[in-house]
Amino acid sequence: MASTPPPLMKKHSQTDLVSRLKSRKVLGVGGEDDDGEVHRSKISQMLGNETKFAGREPFGLRFWLLISAVLFTSTSLMALTFPNQLYEIIFELTTTRISIRLYGGALLCISLILWNGLYTAEKVIIQWTLLTEACYFGVQFLVTSITLLEMGNLSNSAIVLLFGEIVFLLVTLSYYHHLGRRTKKM
Repeated sequence: MASTPPPLMKKHSQTDLVSRLKSRKVLGVGGEDDDGEVHRSKISQMLGNETKFAGREPFGLRFWLLISAVLFTSTSLMALTFPNQLYEIIFELTTTRISIRLYGGALLCISLILWNGLYTAEKVIIQWTLLTEACYFGVQFLVTSITLLEMGNLSNSAIVLLFGEIVFLLVTLSYYHHLGRRTKKM
């Protein structure tokens, strides 16, 4: 009396929308969490999502990152290849080449960060890129101001440099502040 078991019936949950929605609800995916994020899978919920822009980027953000990256790259290449000319233009003094070349190398590193920020969609990376740029301009403004006060020599090119640093610092901080705000839920 050997009886064979009945064949197993497969349930096609891919086509049964109610069943799929119930399964996703039990797993805790597909709906909004406390932060307003919608997780597509349990894995993304556990690992965390990349924070991308919920709506639109601030107007001109990519253009600003492009201008910053080009400025940092060109200044760094000038400092690496023509260190004496760069220093003489700003301070109207001569100095050793090694310090200006080190400055150019540091600017080149920052420009690589800015180029990376230009091509990413992650909000956190863009925020860190803007914060790096803002810190640089803040420190450069302080160092340049203190150096000019110690020398007692204020040339037109130094005034233009200080004014440019302030403008770049303010624009960068405004973009950083704009990205830090939470978007309003509708």
